[in-house]
Amino acid sequence: METFLDSFDGEPGYLDWAAFGPLAPAVRSEVNADTELLGSGRPTSIGLVADNVREARELVAQVMDVESDQVVLQPSTTYGLMQALYGVAGGLLVSRAEYPSLTVGATRAADALGSLQVQWMEPADGMVTPDVVRDALTDDTRALAVSLVDFRTGYRADLTALREVIGDRLLIVDAIQAFGVIEADWTAADVVCGNGYKWVRAGRGTGFAWFGERALERIAPVLSGFAGVDGDLPVDVVPQPSSSAHAFTVSKPDALAAARLAAALRPIVEVGVAEIEDELAARTGDVIHIADRYEVPVITPREAAQRAGIVTLAPAPQDAAPLAASLANHGLAVTVRSGLVRVAPHVGTGASTLRLFGDALAAFASARVW
Repeated sequence: METFLDSFDGEPGYLDWAAFGPLAPAVRSEVNADTELLGSGRPTSIGLVADNVREARELVAQVMDVESDQVVLQPSTTYGLMQALYGVAGGLLVSRAEYPSLTVGATRAADALGSLQVQWMEPADGMVTPDVVRDALTDDTRALAVSLVDFRTGYRADLTALREVIGDRLLIVDAIQAFGVIEADWTAADVVCGNGYKWVRAGRGTGFAWFGERALERIAPVLSGFAGVDGDLPVDVVPQPSSSAHAFTVSKPDALAAARLAAALRPIVEVGVAEIEDELAARTGDVIHIADRYEVPVITPREAAQRAGIVTLAPAPQDAAPLAASLANHGLAVTVRSGLVRVAPHVGTGASTLRLFGDALAAFASARVW
């Protein structure tokens, strides 16, 4: 863990890991080495870089404790989710408050094919709890799509409880705000899609998707491309899509992106996600403690088991702009959206950054008009 923490070498003040994760040193080194290999023109060097695709799939599977042949690399989380959403038939439950990858993707699939019917949930606080899902289920519901960690509030869904509620229906999960930093019962889901460009620190283009057996049986590979078949390049023939998760691919994966994902996942596997989760819970706890000290409301659940790396502050409407200004003036990077302030530390967030955060809130509180 100490070596892993030391790899967070950015300047103090970064509290926006839920938006983008600055690249890990190992990732930056891997990129430089692999671009040199690809520049050589030697078949052995090109093949060596290409092998990163296999390793990245295996490491994703190792983090999730699933079989690697059920994992396919994707350009992004959204690509993986659309592979799943376009192939679902029947009613799909999804919250209107979800990240647009789900709301827009589901709507586009329904409009384009007509086989999917979107069933909207409207939870009062935006949190997709088992009770909310239970109340929204109908006889026509065939699947539930949900973010494991809500991008607005930081609420962490309970996949096991959701599985118990929906029974044999499909469970499609957007895991981008969770993968690599919290443990989850991944196999309670049927499809899990994520990306390495946030908490994993691998940069964009490092998406992946896992398709379980139930998903392979029920989701049609509508967006399957030439790379989604078994065997070699399908020249002069148009074979059926693969019967495996490989069907849910369009083209060959980017070997350089796979190299970045593999380089970022190796230390995560070595340290262990459980250890990372404990450390992250401590950092988010620090943020909540500082917010409480200066009486800034927090809407993220207090229980560590119900959050991951996001802590969302909900200042009074008249206080949102002054709070955002104070954070910016103290050199802090956060996300401000719709009157909420999303603070997202990582395990490597040090004492200097937390002090800056405390100073910013103290300055805001001293000027606040009650």
